Amino acid sequence: MFVCQHNSRRSQMAEGFARALGADKILVTSAGLKTHPVDPLAVQVMSEVGIDISQQTSKPLDNFKPEDYDAVISLCGCGVNLPQDWILQEVFEDWQLEDPAGKPIEVFRAIRDQIKEKVASLIQNGLL
Repeated sequence: MFVCQHNSRRSQMAEGFARALGADKILVTSAGLKTHPVDPLAVQVMSEVGIDISQQTSKPLDNFKPEDYDAVISLCGCGVNLPQDWILQEVFEDWQLEDPAGKPIEVFRAIRDQIKEKVASLIQNGLL
């Protein structure tokens, strides 16, 4: 589970990378403390690296149960705002990545690349 404040940029990119890099060997989703439409710039920068997230949607965290997930990754420092059950999962990380909202596309690309590196590391280390 990738969690972000609005589930519209960073967590959506992480979900896309986990699906692509996990080669259908892991089940992944993303959710937000609130929901907001997926940012078109997030869709665009992911398509630049061959990953289509255009069909992903923003989902509220309340729709999911923490016990269904082995790994919970917060991408925006919102870990402190998550219900305790989410933080206590087998793997919990709080990446605290910059929110690219309202920033130039170059910032979206830089955040995308950081997310790719972190997701690849999780998969390589067997945490996803």
